[in-house]
Order: sequence, then structure tokens, then C-alpha cells
Amino acid sequence: MNRFREIAAVLADTDDEKLIERFLSSFLTPKELNELSLRWELVKMLDRGMTQRKIAERLGISLCKITRGSRELKKNPSYFKLMIDRFYELRSKRE
Repeated sequence: MNRFREIAAVLADTDDEKLIERFLSSFLTPKELNELSLRWELVKMLDRGMTQRKIAERLGISLCKITRGSRELKKNPSYFKLMIDRFYELRSKRE
């Protein structure tokens, strides 16, 4: 198993949200955490149909990053879309 798969396997097997949050906060730098959070937000915005220019304006990020996210959402299968759908399912269960 390569290193990246090891991390994915451990996270997938962990049902403790706080532990995962603390792990990521310990593992990644504040800048990396911010990048990850921005990318997640931009993908959600794209999924909701917001224009790339509006996203760039709101989040202060480049169109190149947004275009990459847009391309990933259009892939078949789109792992971005699968995870976004899981997020919305989880959110609706919690409400």
C-alpha cells in the first residue's frame, strides 16, 4: 500500500470526526489547511452553479484553481461530486 493510500485507509476507518479534524490540523500547516478548505468551498460553489468569476471574486482565488475544480466535477465518475453528495446527505441527517 502506498503512503497516500495508508492515510486514506486510516481516515476511512475512523468514525471520530474530532480525531480526524485534530489529525489534519496537526498534519497540515495552517496554509495547507486554508488551501484545502478553499478548494472544498469552491467545489461546493461550482456544484451549486455559481460562476467561476463570482467564485474567484468571493474567495480571492485564481480562475486556474477554479477551472481545475470545474473539470474534476465534470469527470465521469467525479469523485468531487461523490464527496459533495455525501456531504449534503450527512448535513441533512444532522439537521
